[in-house]
Amino acid sequence: MQYPELVESIVKSVVGAVKIPVTLKTRTGWDPDNRNGLEIAKIAERNGIQCLAVHGRTRACMYKGNAEYHTIREIKEAISIPVIANGDIRTPQQAKEVLEFTNADGLMIGRGAQGRPWIFREVDHFLRTGHILAPPEKEEVRSILLEHVANLHQLYGDVMGPRIARKHVGWYLEDQDTDRSFRKLFNGIESGEVQIETLNGYFDQI
Repeated sequence: MQYPELVESIVKSVVGAVKIPVTLKTRTGWDPDNRNGLEIAKIAERNGIQCLAVHGRTRACMYKGNAEYHTIREIKEAISIPVIANGDIRTPQQAKEVLEFTNADGLMIGRGAQGRPWIFREVDHFLRTGHILAPPEKEEVRSILLEHVANLHQLYGDVMGPRIARKHVGWYLEDQDTDRSFRKLFNGIESGEVQIETLNGYFDQI
């Protein structure tokens, strides 16, 4: 984002090279002193980007501070292509507030879904009905988590799979395993098969 001319060159090249719609995800700028998200958005629109997702922070801010929804709203008002709002959306209520404040066409949820993949149905239900959906039952959480961990094992293999699974299990159980005792145990397991067995044992006991 420090180099708008390069952004334009890249966007032109990609859009010109494929026959499918091209989308772009950007931030609000390079750092708090150089917020050029609006300039980048206009470059994207005039060079064929079909949809723009905006994370409401600068590159330098990474994930610190609060998302700048006012910048997303400013970008939405300035361009005609669909705009997706992203950043700090962790509850259905926040999702509704962000949509209403930014007037965005949709939402992108990242960290808010870590360990809570059902957040998407919760948001959908709240936006449609205005009511909070009941949290998933224990057995549904078990089923989702076990499938997720098994898929990680399959995708990343016998060595990296169990290691990568550790952080995901930590996210799923963050609210339950408050003293982190189970996660300390789980993080020492190297075998995927033993991970699955240990998780089943955990859910049998709670």
